[in-house]
Amino acid sequence: MSSVRSVVGRHVSARVRSTLTCGSHSHKANVREDGLVSPITRRKSLGLFSLSCLLYPNLPGRMVATAASYPETAEEVLANPEFPETWPYTAEAFQRFDESSDSGFYEEPRFVTHIDDMAIKALTEFYQESFPPSGTGAAILDMCSSWISHYPNGYEAARISGTGMNEEELKRNSILTDYTVRDLNEEPKLPYPDNTFDVVTNAVSIDYLVKPLEIMDEVLRVLKPGGLAIMSFSNRCFPTKAVSIWTSTGDLDHIYIVGSYFHYAGKGSSARFEPPAAKEITKKGLLGSKGDPMYVVYARKQNVDF
Repeated sequence: MSSVRSVVGRHVSARVRSTLTCGSHSHKANVREDGLVSPITRRKSLGLFSLSCLLYPNLPGRMVATAASYPETAEEVLANPEFPETWPYTAEAFQRFDESSDSGFYEEPRFVTHIDDMAIKALTEFYQESFPPSGTGAAILDMCSSWISHYPNGYEAARISGTGMNEEELKRNSILTDYTVRDLNEEPKLPYPDNTFDVVTNAVSIDYLVKPLEIMDEVLRVLKPGGLAIMSFSNRCFPTKAVSIWTSTGDLDHIYIVGSYFHYAGKGSSARFEPPAAKEITKKGLLGSKGDPMYVVYARKQNVDF
């Protein structure tokens, strides 16, 4: 039984432009100049019933309500997730309010940051702790990259590749050694050989992927054995382009969802991820105020075949 409280299955409605927050629905929201929704209020999780119905459509509601134990922290969500045996999500879970071409949506460059300074600092520090030491010849891929990757200042690697939607943004990203413009929703293939990278990162973009399992299969393929994949996210998003399962659920639910992407990747092949882990890395200001909520879900590619 899923241990996550959520409300999943509501599809994005016309009111999304003014009231829907990623991870907090039915709350008014501010729209920042970059077009991302910035919520006034935040909720970590929303309820149990609908996610349980999504994963277990034949389970009586009374059993659902009594079977769950609720995680209270990001770290607890993936401690014992008890994922269903098979991929539980329907195609409707990855529908979006705006199904027009992503290439058109991202045609104009956006030289802005999509999370606040404290969240950026938190993510950079997590990268600093997690990456191979600078100057040791690592190969890293920044998937869904833009004009900035939030990598540690001065970090040196043999190769830092980027895939993204806008060439002008990728050109501006000085840390990249090479880049490829690719719409992964149209072509869910990474243009690299097997076992290429020591680390694959994805910052605040996992919520836009309409074929996340295919993408995670690709992440698994291009990682070296023992390589690390890091998916990070906040509750900021372009709500018309985020998938329904994301806009209908809360922060802890998002951890469960991304963890499940890792869990199901590589099914039927010899390559798999180790069990994923999660961490909240949200930073607090001097007076205790929090920046944008920030979470990471991460796992290594197993070293051995099975």
